[in-house]
Amino acid sequence: MSSSPVVRQPRTTVSRIVVASFLGSTVEWFDFFAYAVASALVFPTLFFPGLSPVAATLAAFATFGVGFLSRPLGGVLMGHFGDRVGRKSMLVISLVGVGVATAGIGLLPTYQQIGVLAPTLLVVLRLLQGLAVGGEWGGAVLVAVEHAPTGRRGRYGGFVQMGIPAGVILANIAFLTTGNALSAASFQAWGWRIPFLLSAVLVAIGLIVRVSLTETPQFRAALAASRLTRLPIVEVLRTDWHRVLLAAGTFVAPNAMSYIVITYSLSYATAFLPLSRTMIIWMILAAAVVWLVVTGYAAAISDRWGRRRVLLGSLAALTLWSLVYFTLLDTRATPLVLLAFVVFAALFGAANGPQAALFAELFDTQVRYSGISLAYQLGSILGGGIAPFLATALYGINLTSLPITAYLTLTCLLSFGCALVISETGRRDLAAPSGALDVRREGQPWVR
Repeated sequence: MSSSPVVRQPRTTVSRIVVASFLGSTVEWFDFFAYAVASALVFPTLFFPGLSPVAATLAAFATFGVGFLSRPLGGVLMGHFGDRVGRKSMLVISLVGVGVATAGIGLLPTYQQIGVLAPTLLVVLRLLQGLAVGGEWGGAVLVAVEHAPTGRRGRYGGFVQMGIPAGVILANIAFLTTGNALSAASFQAWGWRIPFLLSAVLVAIGLIVRVSLTETPQFRAALAASRLTRLPIVEVLRTDWHRVLLAAGTFVAPNAMSYIVITYSLSYATAFLPLSRTMIIWMILAAAVVWLVVTGYAAAISDRWGRRRVLLGSLAALTLWSLVYFTLLDTRATPLVLLAFVVFAALFGAANGPQAALFAELFDTQVRYSGISLAYQLGSILGGGIAPFLATALYGINLTSLPITAYLTLTCLLSFGCALVISETGRRDLAAPSGALDVRREGQPWVR
């Protein structure tokens, strides 16, 4: 296979790409995860009063899952225009959209104030938030990976992936700081709104960075050569549907595990064990820091070892750890609970690291935004979208964590199977057709 020459970006351009990739991703995921934290802490009582604790938590997590339903639509819409008009403009639109929705949630009256209209509007805003986030990841990844030299695409894409745990960290710090600064009654009455309203400031910062970006070299070349596709989503489903499904499958388990840790485990540990809310948030913060560091490292070493090898090793370890995660939580012993969080975060962070570059390398330029957005959002629905709700339902029915453990293990096996079949992509020339990647190549070890 031919390889494209390594083109070094000017240092100022490299810095701008890295900052825009990381900061923009952090802002958007802060907004998305703020909702996740609130779903576990305050939404059950504020928007679903009168229900039992389990039923109210189920209802709150159901509205959380609604955001995942609109994410594929956002991926399709922004993927279409991202493949037709360019990557940069879609990044700006997605950032504004998620910021407006998040600030709206912070201003939303509760059930006590406007009755059933409150949860209805909550669902509408969550749908808008999901719509905007649906197009965010694909655009951020392509701005990073399509600007990167061939040998550093994993590293560049890793900055987008690192923005996800960074958003978790900021969201939890915002809720932790607000909760500690206010009384329980004040936090419940109005303090929970502060993290959502802070989104406006973060969005402004993100916009300043993103509007200064240039369009990616890959898209500019495709535009100049008139190689754009009229209906990229139709084209990618016609020619690359198998890659979409395989890529989505590799993402199901890491995504499900991340939402089990940052969303469901907070609810589970505080409501059913019960452990201190503040202590669990601190543990989630520690896990997110590990997640961020390991993600960046795994993304970088995938440039040397190969995307598939790093992904397979991470998913194999994640499968084993899923068997003991809830057993460690159920001990209620602080060191073991912390160990459960941190190791889980390290393993799904390692699996997440190479996926930005892997997804981008699977598709051709003219359908790349649509292809990676569709794969990512499909994996999100099957993974994180249903994980907190399903885990809550399984525990509510059985009053034991064993069915949740079985569910997590099955998702890991699914992702591991997809990673076994998927192609190695790390040495692909992004300007060349992707036909050679149709099947996994046996007997061809990763050679630097």
